[in-house]
Amino acid sequence: MKIKVISVLCVLLAILIYSCQNEDDITFKRYYTTGSLVYQSHCQNCHGNDGLGLSALMPPLTDTAFLRKNKTSLACFIKYGLKDKILIVDKRSYDNDMPLTDLAPIEIAEVLTYVANSFGNNQGLITSQKVEADLAECK
Repeated sequence: MKIKVISVLCVLLAILIYSCQNEDDITFKRYYTTGSLVYQSHCQNCHGNDGLGLSALMPPLTDTAFLRKNKTSLACFIKYGLKDKILIVDKRSYDNDMPLTDLAPIEIAEVLTYVANSFGNNQGLITSQKVEADLAECK
């Protein structure tokens, strides 16, 4: 009997905690969680599971200043790749190509939300609407 009561109380507590979250928190968590999966399947091979990159070959994703400075270009980098461009990340130069992807804007938003809030970064939600606007401005 005691176990039933404790189980019911735990379920009620979980429902109460979940219901206290606002829509933005729920959206952020959904983007972040799905972004982690997108990162694992599309980015981790080059940038590493810890976002530290591959030595002098692939840049790290831990440079918060670089991410902030290039916030409107990141979606373009992911969608269309990088070729013949030198990036300075964490005071080091990188000139290897980044392949283009066939990710949808929602997937790009999810992976950017994950990266922008992992590896020492804390930049909040990046929406699919923001990504679509940034992609429309790609040069």
